[in-house]
Amino acid sequence: MVSNHSDIGERMAAAARELQDQHDAQATVKSAVELLVRNVAGCTSASISLVYAKRRVETPAASDELAATGDRLQEELGEGPALDTLWDEETVYVPDLASTDQWPHWGPRLVEATGARSVLTFRLFTLSNVIGALSMYSTDVDAFDAEDKAEGSALAAHIAIAVLAAQQLDQFETALDSRTTISQACGLLMERYGMDSAAAFAVLTRVSSTQNIKLREVAAELIRTRRLPTTNG
Repeated sequence: MVSNHSDIGERMAAAARELQDQHDAQATVKSAVELLVRNVAGCTSASISLVYAKRRVETPAASDELAATGDRLQEELGEGPALDTLWDEETVYVPDLASTDQWPHWGPRLVEATGARSVLTFRLFTLSNVIGALSMYSTDVDAFDAEDKAEGSALAAHIAIAVLAAQQLDQFETALDSRTTISQACGLLMERYGMDSAAAFAVLTRVSSTQNIKLREVAAELIRTRRLPTTNG
């Protein structure tokens, strides 16, 4: 594929704007896989894998069944390029999955199931966080040239920043929602029993502790039913 630097720059700028225009992490990763297929010439399928607590890896977005199968088999078999990218190497490229023994179980299973022949993966990271991996697949042998690799690397940087920002926004909004719910529940207790805010919060935390239920869930149950979960004492 032949294109000039201004074309690539314009596509990267447009991609950055599109990613920043998404309003949550799920929308961001969905937009990201669409961008990969649309912008990287060799890429016919793409997926994003994200790392959660205790090194748990999940795939919240895949462009099609081929990419989804590739990630699902990696989770099932415990081997594959996205996992290598997450923990060992920043970039992995395999030009022919049918002739490599790099992943003795994953490679043959994927080729047989989907006809995939080449894969290119990049680590999604910032200076302080490893966020996940993006994977690009093709049913052609050696589908990704040097320009594809450069463009994929640039997109990976944009995607990592956008996904991290979206995740942080989701966490902030979740925390804000929890605070609002708990405040509303405290208000109900204060009105019903004539207690102050500290006493109302203490009631909620006691129920949360004795029932082993998250504080926000106790508060939400009180708001929904106007009753606290039954306590054991």
